[in-house]
Amino acid sequence: MQLISVNIGQKRTQLKGSEVETTGIYKVPTREPVEIKSLGIEQDFICDQKNHGGPDQAIYVYGAVDYTWWSRELGRELEPGTFGDNLTISDLESAPFNIGDRLHVGSLILEVTAPRIPCSTFAARMGDPQFVKKYRHAERPGLYCRVIQEGVVRAGDEVKLERYKGETLSVLQMFRDHYNKDKSEEVLRRILRAPISIRSRIKAERDLQEFLEQA
Repeated sequence: MQLISVNIGQKRTQLKGSEVETTGIYKVPTREPVEIKSLGIEQDFICDQKNHGGPDQAIYVYGAVDYTWWSRELGRELEPGTFGDNLTISDLESAPFNIGDRLHVGSLILEVTAPRIPCSTFAARMGDPQFVKKYRHAERPGLYCRVIQEGVVRAGDEVKLERYKGETLSVLQMFRDHYNKDKSEEVLRRILRAPISIRSRIKAERDLQEFLEQA
């Protein structure tokens, strides 16, 4: 695999329904070397810090395989960064990845922590109020990652995959589980055994506690 593009979010506004919101979802590719630290790219604007960013969602990765599928589906070419991805990688399809899998880009090491869950800001970015539903059913969620080792990257760098050897679940399964409102104890414990993001862990722990209290 190869790093096609490094994309940095620009602070800007967009119309979401009848409201104007500030967002960093509009990512612009750069050809310059970019330093990626524990909290991601310093120049990358993150507005909604409740749901985005932080040490376990520092970098969002999307793959050329998924972009090609979407370009066919939407009937138009999609540029790297369109989906708010920081890194666009060739030959990468996100759904088959497992939580805990690692991506090595030069000295940078990323670890997959969660799938991306679409929101209304994303739909507004795509100019389609139905896009959240379309994205869910497409099951090509991309990869949120934590930074295991900081490093400098640039477009053209080689990307290597290191598979996680511990107990885990696929990105696609975690994506599907998000929409399952009646998760069993077994499903919740399986999620918690994987090296998931902090946000996901807090939610799964709360859901498990509620399940046990109602049992």
